[in-house]
Amino acid sequence: MTQDKRIITIRFLEAMLEDGLINKETFDKLRVKLRSLGDKHPIEGIAPFKIKHASNPKAILDDETLAQWYAMRVGMDYVELDPLKLDVDAITAVMSKAFAQRHNIIAYSVDANKVTVATSEPDVQAWVSGLEHILRKEVRRVFASPVAIRKFQQDFYALSHSIKGAASEKYQELGTGNLEALVELGKAGEIDANDQHIIQIVDWLLQYAYAQRASDIHIEPRREKGNVRFRIDGVLHKVYEFPAGITNAVLARFKIMGRMDVAERRKPLDGRIKTKATDGQEVELRISTLPTAFGEKLVARIFDPGVLNRDFESLGLDANIESKWLSMVNQPNGIMLVTGPTGSGKTTTLYTTLKLLARPEVNVCTIEDPIEMIDPNLNQMQVHHDIDVDFASGVRALLRQDPDIIMIGEIRDKETADMAVQASLTGHLVISTLHTNDASSAITRLIDLGVEPFLVNATLLGVMAQRLVRVLCPDCKEAQPTNEKAWKHLVDPFPLSTPKQVFQPVGCRACRGTGYLGRQGIYELLNVNANVKKLIHAKCEVRPLREQGLKDGMNLLRISGAMKVAQGVTTIEEVLRVASPEMES
Repeated sequence: MTQDKRIITIRFLEAMLEDGLINKETFDKLRVKLRSLGDKHPIEGIAPFKIKHASNPKAILDDETLAQWYAMRVGMDYVELDPLKLDVDAITAVMSKAFAQRHNIIAYSVDANKVTVATSEPDVQAWVSGLEHILRKEVRRVFASPVAIRKFQQDFYALSHSIKGAASEKYQELGTGNLEALVELGKAGEIDANDQHIIQIVDWLLQYAYAQRASDIHIEPRREKGNVRFRIDGVLHKVYEFPAGITNAVLARFKIMGRMDVAERRKPLDGRIKTKATDGQEVELRISTLPTAFGEKLVARIFDPGVLNRDFESLGLDANIESKWLSMVNQPNGIMLVTGPTGSGKTTTLYTTLKLLARPEVNVCTIEDPIEMIDPNLNQMQVHHDIDVDFASGVRALLRQDPDIIMIGEIRDKETADMAVQASLTGHLVISTLHTNDASSAITRLIDLGVEPFLVNATLLGVMAQRLVRVLCPDCKEAQPTNEKAWKHLVDPFPLSTPKQVFQPVGCRACRGTGYLGRQGIYELLNVNANVKKLIHAKCEVRPLREQGLKDGMNLLRISGAMKVAQGVTTIEEVLRVASPEMES
């Protein structure tokens, strides 16, 4: 029987040199630096230096890159421990935390006859026979990064411990109808006088969401279980299932953190949480609850702290649209509108615009529902419907505050629209949002709300419609010949030449196998000039307005998207998903 041998650091470095990952100079430096590595795996010692690959300077030798290379060298299958794809309960049930840490392993997947276990020591196998005997299943070994193994040993077993600790009799009783128990749970602003297990579960959820770049956390009660899902790049991913009682306790913890009424479960509530991530960055969350058949559903919207520091280029505006937009919003008075559905990036566009306009000599005031990102350069006011502070009354109050620029979170009704018009007529620039399919529809929408056409004519400067498309991962996108039929469907009837090739998603470690990494906007900017104003009347229709806009140089949303496809930023399918020709009324 072959004796178990752990990887020796100097042999690992020699293999890296032999395979061209490092040169002789780097080899000599690492050999000195890693002398005191002790029991640590060589990958754990090398990865923090972020060394560039000798043969490919664009590649960094991080822990996953080194693990993938070494797995191939020793002939083992490599796996990445992606927490979104792993069943935490099944993994932690296979072996104890002590056993996993003693042998530097972690279960990867479990089925009826086999358990796949991740290790970073190819020649250490003494634990295999013992585990097979206990589980009465075949054990298959795969190679994974020791950094990931150590991290998820800590995270997964800590979560499992908290779930088991919280799954006591009192929580099992917290069913959908046990309101008294839930009230007791939230007494004195604490969960059952400081239940550490629930606090740890919520802390894990938040840190995990930040690490995964989630924009929203969904906690959804069901009859027996509660689902937890994250929205990442616009797509929901299932993360975990909690027992029903623990789901209620976790939800109560969120409500307490958001200073919401824990006892009130019959009506929707809103709250706000400010947290500090492990990297020291402050992150704000907007909490919303909704009564459902099986209890309260909660959504936590995570506000990217980098929103206030973004520029128009990073949002996806091309130079031509950016120039026209800035020209319009620098007018001394009038109304500028941003349109699109919920989650299309309208608020980010507004904040980016206000950041540029908020100079020391300008008074910028906002009325929002709710305030999404706090900026010290703005005077921000929040809507409070319970005390009759709505958008219209808020604008009325702001007009007495000597503003130069007013941002209205959303024009929803005639009263708010009328106040926006009055504010612009009295010498203020008003920036707001509307929910319409495209830029041209905003004009008919204002008239439908009851604004007189001559007032729309007198005040409206321009309308920008937008959508968000997923951006192709730069590390793995792959060029392919253009599907001419799909391209023609996207751009017809506009004479955009068909690109010889477009890029398609593939999937890699950086993008978690999705092929996409982040999102950008596509835009449609209508300049309400003299030509457009001639078409605005009580019974005007969208099509003539759109056609005039096109004559004046406007690009439709899908054409803006097609340009990004040609640039290799996104795909035809992604643009058609958010801005197909059929959406143009």
